[in-house]
Amino acid sequence: MSEYKLPEYTIKDYASFALAGAIGCGVTHGAMTPIDVVKTRIQLEPTVYNKGMIGSFKQVIQTEGAGALLTGLGPTVLGYSLQGAFKFGGYELFKKTFIEYLGYDTAKAYKDSIYIGSSALAEFFADIALCPLEATRIRLVSQPTFANGLVGGFTRIFKEEGVGSFYNGFTPILFKQIPYNIAKFLVFERASEAIYGAIPTKRSDLSTAANTAVNLGAGIIAGCSAAIVSQPADTLLSKVNKTKKAPGQSTVGLLIQLAKQLGIKGSFAGLPTRLVMVGTLTSLQFTIYGSLKKALDCPPAVTL
Repeated sequence: MSEYKLPEYTIKDYASFALAGAIGCGVTHGAMTPIDVVKTRIQLEPTVYNKGMIGSFKQVIQTEGAGALLTGLGPTVLGYSLQGAFKFGGYELFKKTFIEYLGYDTAKAYKDSIYIGSSALAEFFADIALCPLEATRIRLVSQPTFANGLVGGFTRIFKEEGVGSFYNGFTPILFKQIPYNIAKFLVFERASEAIYGAIPTKRSDLSTAANTAVNLGAGIIAGCSAAIVSQPADTLLSKVNKTKKAPGQSTVGLLIQLAKQLGIKGSFAGLPTRLVMVGTLTSLQFTIYGSLKKALDCPPAVTL
């Protein structure tokens, strides 16, 4: 039997995890807004924006001005801050809960299942918070004249289409975000474990700079893996928020229709841009999260 002692977490600790996750996700997604604008344009209008990442950047600036690259900044920062709080705080909560329920030795033997279950549950609740703001962001990016900012866009969708419209993309966002989050945390945990295992110095004795480097490296690997896994659903999400359902058509029916129209090649439109964006922001998220946990004097993470 293992002698490992699980750290004790208080409500304050979980609040700190959530705060660190909110800042990490809000800041990184906000900083990536210009790349996300271009990625969304490529996905929605591949025949118009067909000059690659750099060419599409120039195209947006030439036709709409540099300010267009910040379209959707408000809902991006707010939405992903909320999502980050649930994503990271929830992951810590579910991971520890599963380990306590199963016992440490059993959990260690099935660590991948723990990582997968914890990240999937955390993401489900995170997406409930994210979905209305993501729907608003995509509408603002895809239709630049739709509204002037977050409040205007949110209000117009609510008045004209009702609250249910905010969750038209909930099913595809789950298809996108749950595989994304599973890959993100599973690969990060495994990559971190491999990197630390290759370093002769004990993890607890490593410098802050060394731990930061591990977070960055493992985060890049995790981000690229997550981007590839979730790319088809990301493209569908952009399409479904721009496409109105036919009378009596279900969200699943609309998804099937759009998937047939896109095909395999169309489903991966914008992947190079998204690899850059997701690889960068994921590595920065884990780095910021780790640094803020230390700054907030959080107890050590549970390791398997």
